[in-house]
Parts: sequence; structure tokens; C-alpha cells
Amino acid sequence: METELIQRLSAGNAIYRNDGDGARRLDTARNGQHPYAVVVCCSDSRVIPERIFHAGIGDLFVVRVAGNVIGRHALGSIAYATEHLGCRGVVVLGHTGCGAVEAALAGHAEGFIADLVDAIREAIGAERDPLAACEANVRAGVGTVRRALNGDAVNVIGAIYDTATGAVRWLSEGV
Repeated sequence: METELIQRLSAGNAIYRNDGDGARRLDTARNGQHPYAVVVCCSDSRVIPERIFHAGIGDLFVVRVAGNVIGRHALGSIAYATEHLGCRGVVVLGHTGCGAVEAALAGHAEGFIADLVDAIREAIGAERDPLAACEANVRAGVGTVRRALNGDAVNVIGAIYDTATGAVRWLSEGV
């Protein structure tokens, strides 16, 4: 199984190395990254910010954690991107069919998953509708980031990605 995994990943890496972005990879390796936005999103394999926003190497600074839960490590990553890389925009991106939100709605979880579920349950409160819970979780994340950045000149906005249609719906500024 390990050999099969390595072979599959290596084949994908070979395609990536030959995909025509070599000049951009070399430029960012030599001159650093200058992303225009931070995207905080779920680890869900269907949620690929670089594809969703048609972005290339060095365009987005992506922070991924199941349920787009924003804890201290995620906040440190966001602060790095805004303070050291100059990102002036942060998107907290939730998505339809989020397993972490569904686990929070279902109730109890154990082990490390409980940490994620507990954070989401706190964010969604009494909400029982999966989409509304996803939106509440995103809004809570936006609030967390805004408070952590202490009024820095950074635009923080929430959005929901629809895994079926591929569309992104921006949540209102009043999140």
C-alpha cells in the first residue's frame, strides 16, 4: 500500500513539475511569495481554493483545517500572511456538506475530533439547519479573525462554497 501511495503521489508530482508553471515556481522560489489574499478553509478534499478562485502559485496563502475552525495556529498563520507578506484580504470559506459541521450537529465526538466539533458547536449555538450552521460557523470565524487582527487594515469576509455547483456565495458585510 505504501508503495502504491508513493507511486501515485510521485506520478502526480511529475505532472505538476511539467505543467508549464516552472517560471512562476522559479520566480517565487527566488523572490518570495506575494499572495493577494489569505483563504481559511476546510481540509475537505473537494474544497481547493486555488482551483475555486482560479489562482496560481504564490497567489493565495491558504490555511486549512477541518470545519475551517480558527484556533491559535490558524491565527498565527493569518497574522504571518497579513503582517509579513502584506495580504490585505482574508476569506473565511465554509462549504456545503461539511462533515465537521455535520458532526457538530449530530452531537458527541471523541479524541482530537472533539476539539473541532466543540469549537463548531460553540460557533453555531442552537442552529440545527446544516447550511445555516455552516454560515454561523463562517461568521464566527470572521469575527475571530477580525478581533485577532485588532483593527488592522485588512478586509475579512465570509463565504460559502457550494460543492455541487462550484459557486461561491459571499456573506454580507455584517457578519
